[in-house]
Amino acid sequence: MAQEEVVDVLVAGTGAAGLSAAIAAADAGAKVLVVESADRWGGTTMRSGGGLWLPVNPVMRRAGIADSREEALTYLQEAIGDVGPASSTARREAFVDTVDELVTALERHGMRWSAAKKYPDYYPERPGGKIGRSIEPKPYDTKRLGGWLDRSRVKDGVPLAVLNDDFYELNRAWSTASGFVRGARLVFRVLGGLVTGKKLVGMGAALACSLMEIVREQGTEVRLGTPLVELLVEDGAVTGAVVDSPQGRRTIRARGGVVLGAGGFAHRTEWRQKHHGVPGWSAASEDDQGTAIEAGADAGGALALMDDAWWGAGVDNHGEGMHGFVLTERSMPYSIVVDSSGARYVNESTSYIDFGHAMLERDKEVPAIPSWVVMDVRARRRYLNTSLLMGRKENVANGTLVFADTLEELAGKLGLDPATFRDTVQRFNGFARTGKDLDFGRGDSAYDRYYADPTVRPNPNLAPIERGPFSALRIVPGDLGTKGGLLTDEHARVLREDGTAIPGLYAAGNTTASVMGRTYPGPGSTIGPAAVFGWIGGVHAAGRRG
Repeated sequence: MAQEEVVDVLVAGTGAAGLSAAIAAADAGAKVLVVESADRWGGTTMRSGGGLWLPVNPVMRRAGIADSREEALTYLQEAIGDVGPASSTARREAFVDTVDELVTALERHGMRWSAAKKYPDYYPERPGGKIGRSIEPKPYDTKRLGGWLDRSRVKDGVPLAVLNDDFYELNRAWSTASGFVRGARLVFRVLGGLVTGKKLVGMGAALACSLMEIVREQGTEVRLGTPLVELLVEDGAVTGAVVDSPQGRRTIRARGGVVLGAGGFAHRTEWRQKHHGVPGWSAASEDDQGTAIEAGADAGGALALMDDAWWGAGVDNHGEGMHGFVLTERSMPYSIVVDSSGARYVNESTSYIDFGHAMLERDKEVPAIPSWVVMDVRARRRYLNTSLLMGRKENVANGTLVFADTLEELAGKLGLDPATFRDTVQRFNGFARTGKDLDFGRGDSAYDRYYADPTVRPNPNLAPIERGPFSALRIVPGDLGTKGGLLTDEHARVLREDGTAIPGLYAAGNTTASVMGRTYPGPGSTIGPAAVFGWIGGVHAAGRRG
């Protein structure tokens, strides 16, 4: 028989959603238990950029960036549109209205924030669009976690004290003075940490570690290697869960409720094939298996947006480590993206989710999985290319990276139609000289120009492809995780098919159908809502404990 214990709030997951829920519930006076299926904590959050897209937040306000509730809600409508109850008006309002509470409370617990002042929304020209809504934690000294760090996924993240706001400058460190200065600043930041005896990390690792430190200081127990097996349902309400553990199966009763923040189904291949039509090339944690979604559905929860993900251009790892995610490489000058015929089909500099959607749609007409990022030699010499930095020899050997002295030779190696490819490059080179991409509008948006080279004129995203040797990077529809799952309301309560809430069951993050619908309004639109709705769910569950 399973052993039984009682808590106020049970939280599943140790990413931004789960840890935010745990902090909120503990702040409300609840006895909280956090369970994590894996043997290491941090989830996909640890691998992420660590930014949170949070409109009307106090950090941007202190930085002098104007925003308002009305502008934020207008922008959400313009960016997302009408996609059903996952992104209802009530959920959007709850998201925006809870931002201040979340940020301020975490600051009170010691979180140190930095504003990404130059990072635009992904559709900044639309009504309500802004620059500077994303915030992130400042570099974190992992020594503060002591031995608990050894049980984390910190090595999955960026092992440097780097900020998101560094990357757009670092990408052009060899071509612009500002990029060189930013690179030097990063070096001094890293050296400064070493001199003072600190072991600093940035981005997602800084976020996950900062949240875990708060959870630990609150005295909340975190159990690793403890997967949630099933939810306990009595008279239509969730009253706890059964979990596995190294000590055997246990029943955890939760007086206030259970909060599911255990990620999506990025690595559940059969679900990916069923819902997305691809096996999945995800940068998410390998433990992203959809178990929390399945448990919630078994308890009566409705599902939505299961056919979507946080798409982008990815690099197939061929079974060796984490799949790569291509961001700046496809946006910088001296490069284009072509399908199997040798034709362009998308604004290469568009937001990654729109790029991923375009690749999937194009593949229905012309094979576009894989596609190729074709680069002039100047793209490789002038700009940081993370895909080339990690395993260049291996990528050449497995055909992910292809080199050729001429464009004709490159077309032959890639199996492209030579005439189509030649015409595509010639047309693009014409756009580069005039500064206007008449086919896809590349460089028209402030977001496009964020990842660009301001020394290139007349359009910082466009430069001709004409100097060899040329190279091509093989890309597939990668993702940062899935974005479909349990349908929830403005209180983060899981809903049934008839729209009623299941008492005692909450969910946040990639376990849920995203409030962002089928798009990606700005940098950190995965983690921002995950933390906010985790917080909301934790507060609401704590309030039910009686």
